[in-house]
Amino acid sequence: MVPILVIAFILVPLAELAVLIAVGDWIGLVPTLVLLLVVSVAGAWLAKREGLAAWRRFQQALAEGRMPTVEVADGAMILLAGALLLTPGFLSDVVGVLLLLPPTRAMARRLAPRLAERRLRRRGGRRVVVDGTARPAGSTQATWGKAEVADRPLSPPDRDPYA
Repeated sequence: MVPILVIAFILVPLAELAVLIAVGDWIGLVPTLVLLLVVSVAGAWLAKREGLAAWRRFQQALAEGRMPTVEVADGAMILLAGALLLTPGFLSDVVGVLLLLPPTRAMARRLAPRLAERRLRRRGGRRVVVDGTARPAGSTQATWGKAEVADRPLSPPDRDPYA
């Protein structure tokens, strides 16, 4: 956990500052500020457009009676992208714009279960629940939205836990 915090609060701002200084030296102060503003405005427009599209897909999934796991994941990534675009700096803007693009979000959705599985495997001793079946961590090919960590006894699969 500590390495992630060091990266998030020390290394990323230093990298953003270094890139801002380098771009400012290369094209000048005013063009750098204008470029930051243009990227932020364009990113906000794209985030709004993609967010509304994700919301429509979420509502459609609910109307069809299926779990909107992909739509929720897309919404979370779009929200993260919007936050990154509000953060001043070119590196965060690039990551934010990439998260707003549907192909990049699809790739992130495919990678997320692998990263979660690897993290669970490192912790060890926990079970992963996939489609109502408990398995040891690391023994499943989970898909986004279908895996959860369980530290409690499982309810019978024929019983609705929300009834």
